[in-house]
Amino acid sequence: MPVADPEARRRRLSEAATVRAVVWATRLVALMTIVTALFPGPRRMFGGPLRTSLGLPPAVGVAGIVVTLVAGVAVLLLATGLRRRKRRAWWLASTTTAVLVVVNLLHVIDQHRGVVALIGSAALLVALVLTRRYFVARQDPGGLGRALRTLVEFAVAGFALVWILLVINERRLDGSPGPGTEAAHALLSLIGVTGPVQFKVGWVDDLTATIGLTFGIVALVVAGYHLLRSPEPRPGLSAEDAESLRTMLARADGDSLGYFALRRDKGAVFSHGGKSAVSYRVLAGVALASGDPVGDVGAWPGAIEAFVDNCVRNGWSPAVLGCSERGAVAWAKAGLDALELGDEAVLDAATFTLDGRPMRGVRQAVNRMQRAGHTATVRRLSDLGTDEREEVAARALRWRDGETERGFSMALSRVADPDDPDAVLVTADRDGTPCGLLQLVPWGPDGLSLDVMLRAADADNGVNELLIAELMAALPRLGVRRVSLNFAVFRSALERGERIGAGPVARSWARLLRLASRWWQIDSLYRFNAKFRPEWSPRYVMFPSVRELPRVMLAVLEAEGFGGRPPALLRALRR
Repeated sequence: MPVADPEARRRRLSEAATVRAVVWATRLVALMTIVTALFPGPRRMFGGPLRTSLGLPPAVGVAGIVVTLVAGVAVLLLATGLRRRKRRAWWLASTTTAVLVVVNLLHVIDQHRGVVALIGSAALLVALVLTRRYFVARQDPGGLGRALRTLVEFAVAGFALVWILLVINERRLDGSPGPGTEAAHALLSLIGVTGPVQFKVGWVDDLTATIGLTFGIVALVVAGYHLLRSPEPRPGLSAEDAESLRTMLARADGDSLGYFALRRDKGAVFSHGGKSAVSYRVLAGVALASGDPVGDVGAWPGAIEAFVDNCVRNGWSPAVLGCSERGAVAWAKAGLDALELGDEAVLDAATFTLDGRPMRGVRQAVNRMQRAGHTATVRRLSDLGTDEREEVAARALRWRDGETERGFSMALSRVADPDDPDAVLVTADRDGTPCGLLQLVPWGPDGLSLDVMLRAADADNGVNELLIAELMAALPRLGVRRVSLNFAVFRSALERGERIGAGPVARSWARLLRLASRWWQIDSLYRFNAKFRPEWSPRYVMFPSVRELPRVMLAVLEAEGFGGRPPALLRALRR
């Protein structure tokens, strides 16, 4: 397989190494700053406050420690944004580091201490300035407004709550502070500084200080999140991109998941020349691609490089769900790691048969359904009239109880749609009453890939076996020689755990997967596919590093409809 421009790859690796060095330097300076603020020994060694020499009150010394601590924590958090090469994180880190340089310089002038801290912060500032061009990632366009709004909202809420507590507990205060003094105390509590109000009861002092500082920290953290959040564009595939993808799919005998690039909630990035493309969706800061790149295999490296560059520009973590072994090799050359996720079940029309002992269970189910009066019909979607298509789509919606069809890498998210005339629809009914359906989408010129498998709530067991058997019998008429069925997650792990002589680790892992099947159909889907004696084709998830894997898996669960971020949180983020 051709590789992308070697010089461009070397340049990209060099930039990544430089960014990593800056990130680790930022973390080191941040940790040194935090330790200096928290512990008196390092504080005496690295620097001393100016309060004593200038005759300032004790609160200023405490404020200096708190400010230093906040600055250290801020720089440590900004290191994550720098790792994603975000431009706004670079500005904030540079500004905060410049402030630390000034503070440490004053410490050196005042007490002749803090030389190490000064050298460290100054070196970091120089490194940030010299590497400025590497931090190019854009932020969420509305992030600045949301950051300011949340900062003000939480700060005002904390200030008001502390002030109310002071007002309703006047009997527990020393003297009569007055509204202005109480307001000043409430304001200072947001940054963890002891205010002018004195208390008769210690728990009131502790409560107001805790509430104020908690709201202050939450205000900074939430505002910082919105300020540095990566853009999450609304999913959508333009008509022009969809047409280009259809042209590639018609020309190439590609991946069985290729047609699912036409989901309307995906975007697409094309190689230079437009011969290949990567389809993806952005979730939780992860640009999640699905399957192999679409189009000419020789142009895959260009499409992958364009996708990765797009991720760098937007601060996204690149990841791939469900690529084949050939696709995994191409993605690995771009620097991504691979994890085998499961296997795809593929049926061959030339060898499939219901005869023989291994197919006895399927054969019996099909015969039972036929004796009970069930029949199945196999048609191209283009053979259905408009009214019948609409009826099938409405029926599928009812059978799902109105829920959105789960799936991302192996689901089209629409049924009987006129945009998919080459899709195949298999319907089953009993004495004229519909009870099940399959929808399969094209896989190259002579293949089909399962998209939807639905049945009525009161349908008899065996409907799905009947649908697949009738589909396989109709393949010669349709000019199809292969069919991709469902994707069985962790199939090899389940199979190894059932073998004679399997070790305790393999058995325990298989037992855990069967337990998880109570919620996610892992074991049941594998056993259903295995009934048809398919050929198993491994599928992989690709991710940039082990550190990013939890975030990638969260995005995978959300994309597939099995969890992820709560709906309330998504609504808040969209606002």
